[in-house]
Amino acid sequence: MASLAAPVATKLAAATSPAALPDKMSFVPADVTYLDPGSTHPVSIGARAAVDRYLRHRMLDPTAAAYELDEDGVRARFAALVGADADEIAYVQSTTAGEQLVIAALGLPAQGAHIVTDTLHFFGSFPLYEQLAKQGCRVTWLRPTQGRIRVEEIERAITPGTKLVAVSAVSTFNGFAHDLRRVAEIAHANGALVYADIIHAAGCVPIDLHATGVDFAACSSYKWLMGDFGLGFLYARKDRLASLKRTQAGYYGIDSFQSHVYPLDPPGSNIADYSFSDTAMGHFAFGTYSHMGVAALGWSLDYIMKLGVPRIQTHAQELTDRLKRELPRLGYKVDTPPEARTPIVTCIYPDARKKLKTKLDAAKIRMTVGDNRFRATVSVFNDMNDIDKLLATLGRA
Repeated sequence: MASLAAPVATKLAAATSPAALPDKMSFVPADVTYLDPGSTHPVSIGARAAVDRYLRHRMLDPTAAAYELDEDGVRARFAALVGADADEIAYVQSTTAGEQLVIAALGLPAQGAHIVTDTLHFFGSFPLYEQLAKQGCRVTWLRPTQGRIRVEEIERAITPGTKLVAVSAVSTFNGFAHDLRRVAEIAHANGALVYADIIHAAGCVPIDLHATGVDFAACSSYKWLMGDFGLGFLYARKDRLASLKRTQAGYYGIDSFQSHVYPLDPPGSNIADYSFSDTAMGHFAFGTYSHMGVAALGWSLDYIMKLGVPRIQTHAQELTDRLKRELPRLGYKVDTPPEARTPIVTCIYPDARKKLKTKLDAAKIRMTVGDNRFRATVSVFNDMNDIDKLLATLGRA
């Protein structure tokens, strides 16, 4: 990414109080039409500047001597963004790390434990639940009908013996959004807990974890949170923590500590006396996490909250609604439900990569293209010109 030269620094000053969408001023001008923030969101000028300040501090630059990394503040801002309390949020490496920490804390695998999930969940979690099935769990996989997992199917699948329901709040595959509140109501009525992957919701779709009633959630920060790889968040309802199995015992979860082995330490019968905090950090945190990621999020979360997630969603909806209207007219099969208010549009298209990659590359359009599907995702910097260009480049199926 370009350095913060004078013209870019001027843009940064203008972008600190975003007033209109699309907002191109907050990002370095690119030579591509970028329709892939659902894979990796571009780093903003402001986040880059925040990381630069952190790195100057790490370099012992005297101009950054007073810098302090706001670790607790960033956790608190994320909590506010997703409708949680700060003490229900722990830093984790990634969404996958958060999900697997939840699985372990629930004592899974356990012989005969029943798990309900679906094939619109993150495909990276498929091996997790397949492995749990091999280790003694009973896993029920729900499959979509017309791009949706119907709540009636979930209700039929959950039984009194179900231990966990694991879903993506918004599907990475096609943008389908679960009714999390209804899922949680059904699960809890049958004694089951709910885990939600919220990486395709946080920052682009309004979400209130307390209102939904889900028990656990996780996300990374490199998508619509506009952060970077290597840092994410795990949410755990505070009234669930006491019943979880402790699987981590690390420095970052400790509330009090007194060693008895170093010179001048008070005597004690143990190597050390310690206690863990009764928070999500106390239960799940166990090692260092990306401080550069925290620095970037300090700016990005403020930016997202100034814009407001409902406003971000409305802007994205104008763009994706046009795609949902026009792509079928060009002969493409849209797999995203028309009612989905998510910034994702997926089409099923045989041999998509073979047929489309060359002309998309020639037009300098970046989006996700698989063997038999393609997916366009949008964010705050996209405008209708980007949509027009994509439609013109795709042409008729």
